[in-house]
Amino acid sequence: MKTLPYYLLFSIFILVSSCGHDQYEGITDDETEPVNQEDLDEEGLPIRTFNAQLPEISFITEYTIDLDFWDIPNTNSDVIKTTENLQAAIDWAHNEGYTRVILPNGNYLVGEDINDIYYGGIEIYDNTEFVFSENAVLSIDANNKWNYCVLRLNGDNIIVRDGEIKGERDSHTFTTRDDGSTAHDEGHGICVWDNNNVLIENMEIHDVTGDGSLVLDSNDVTFINNNIYNNRRQGISIVGGVRIEITNNEIHHINGTSPQFGIDIEGPGRVDEDILIEDNYFHHNSGGDIVNATGENVYILDNIMEQGDDSEYTDGPIVSWHKTHNIIARNTVTMVSGSANGRLGYIQYSSGGDKGHNKTTYVHENIMNNCGMYMYNSSDADVRRNQFLGYFVAFSDFENVTLIDNLVTYSEEFTNLRYCWSYRFKNTTGFASGNYLGDNLEELPLDETAPYTMQCVLDGW
Repeated sequence: MKTLPYYLLFSIFILVSSCGHDQYEGITDDETEPVNQEDLDEEGLPIRTFNAQLPEISFITEYTIDLDFWDIPNTNSDVIKTTENLQAAIDWAHNEGYTRVILPNGNYLVGEDINDIYYGGIEIYDNTEFVFSENAVLSIDANNKWNYCVLRLNGDNIIVRDGEIKGERDSHTFTTRDDGSTAHDEGHGICVWDNNNVLIENMEIHDVTGDGSLVLDSNDVTFINNNIYNNRRQGISIVGGVRIEITNNEIHHINGTSPQFGIDIEGPGRVDEDILIEDNYFHHNSGGDIVNATGENVYILDNIMEQGDDSEYTDGPIVSWHKTHNIIARNTVTMVSGSANGRLGYIQYSSGGDKGHNKTTYVHENIMNNCGMYMYNSSDADVRRNQFLGYFVAFSDFENVTLIDNLVTYSEEFTNLRYCWSYRFKNTTGFASGNYLGDNLEELPLDETAPYTMQCVLDGW
């Protein structure tokens, strides 16, 4: 099995400069299309027209794995016997037509040496609900492989729920590949590869060398009520996914090797579309909480994102590239200190050029505690009724921004952040109304045709 090429390159910059490299270029048509007129709800946000289709298992026949019959250790020991016999029991249940397979209590140590870079775990087949009994744990054995799946899904209509999957990051041996790399960032808790109609529910997934779950070229995948933490690369990676829903999860303490985000949407050359990230709790993630590098029609709604005490962000809570399409609404974001980008709760990266689409980015009703937002070298943003508490809102080389009924407050810590930093514009067109700086209504003279630059920006603020 090949290791997936998987990198996220971010340029580091301060507000006066743009990124020098956009890895998602490729659109060469310079013609600008009219902004797409989307169907909006009463709050002025695009109406979501997709739902991930859940697995449909029409007839439930249940089998609880008989540990004595199959001679399966459940004492975190004898990895070869546990792997072979547990897989044999699952294979038999599938061939006999059982659609619900229950793993009894215990700690199951699994792992199989497949090739030079891949270490195999357990496979679950199509039309199966795989249920962990209370206190059942599936653990991967210590290994030196670049890539592994503790649990790999093989087929469509699969449910995995109610258990714990544990990696081996603390005992992993980081051997050197032929190219000199020792990243070993492809060790995954649950691999959703080329699957349709998948539900991952009420799982604890932690301590893997890569991602809690990798979604690769899959459709209709739902994550709900999971606790995903202390993985080296990501909480969840979407590398080609359509109709993906991630709701009511706690994703935290992602750290170890870049990008280190809670959720990363990044599938260059693949389709990432119709993605909902809603009602999740993110905290203590070293890279950031959500990054969208390639996704279209991505809804980021009603999440709580906290940097957390004694934690540092590399890039920031929410990051997108200007070729993506995002609806970011009603999130509460709290930063303690700055990242490489300063204290920006949301930043849109860009090196300019055609976006590849004509849709608007919506940023509505977010509360940004001790942080602000910045978009540049792009076009079409609708920013309304947000609270940017203690930092600024900025647009640079930007066309067609709508800025309505936002609040920016002064920073008690950084008393030099006043008017020029509170609402900051360079070469920007659009419309502004009803925006406040503290208790004062600010007249922001944006024009829909003539680019506006603040004098203090020209003066070097």
